[in-house]
Amino acid sequence: MTSERHKAIEAAPGTSPPGGASKRDAVLDAARDCVLAVGVRRTTLTDIARRAGVSRMTLYRSWPDVRSLVSDLMTREFLAVAIEAQPPDDAGPVRPRMVAGLVAGARAFRAHPLLRKIVEVDPELLLPYVLERCGTSQRGFLEMFERTLRAGHADGTIRAGHPGRQARALLLVVQSFVLSARTMTDGADPELDDAAFDAELAHILERTLAP
Repeated sequence: MTSERHKAIEAAPGTSPPGGASKRDAVLDAARDCVLAVGVRRTTLTDIARRAGVSRMTLYRSWPDVRSLVSDLMTREFLAVAIEAQPPDDAGPVRPRMVAGLVAGARAFRAHPLLRKIVEVDPELLLPYVLERCGTSQRGFLEMFERTLRAGHADGTIRAGHPGRQARALLLVVQSFVLSARTMTDGADPELDDAAFDAELAHILERTLAP
């Protein structure tokens, strides 16, 4: 699982600036700490450089501004969440494993400190990826979805269809349960809490993917 995680993250376009993986991770770790502390708008490249123990010019050679650096941070963090949420391949039917992984992923994303901080403090940072374009991490999700869908087509547990279109439809569904769930949940009502909506998501995915 760890090697698959590293391969997926390293293969993502735009996530490996010059300087080596360890230096890159140190900078991204520093950026994460800064964003969790004060949000994206109040974070500067100077703050990140100081935390990472590098010069500001070192950062400028790889990232022109804080937002481009945070974009790479989100790619690293979010691809890791998606990979770690997947159940191990037990050679059993693909559909139940895919449904379980998608529901676990949605739950992990809602609890992820970086995403929570961005949603609470800098939500406009997410708008381009919801309204305008598909980001690097979203393309990574789609690649993972398509591989699993093809495996489900092969074993007959997922309905036949265009894997690219099916993957995009799944991402639209799951993304809404991640980004908009808190507008629909009610902590005072157990019938409207996170667990209840996880069950609804599982039901929707099961019915969507079943042959």
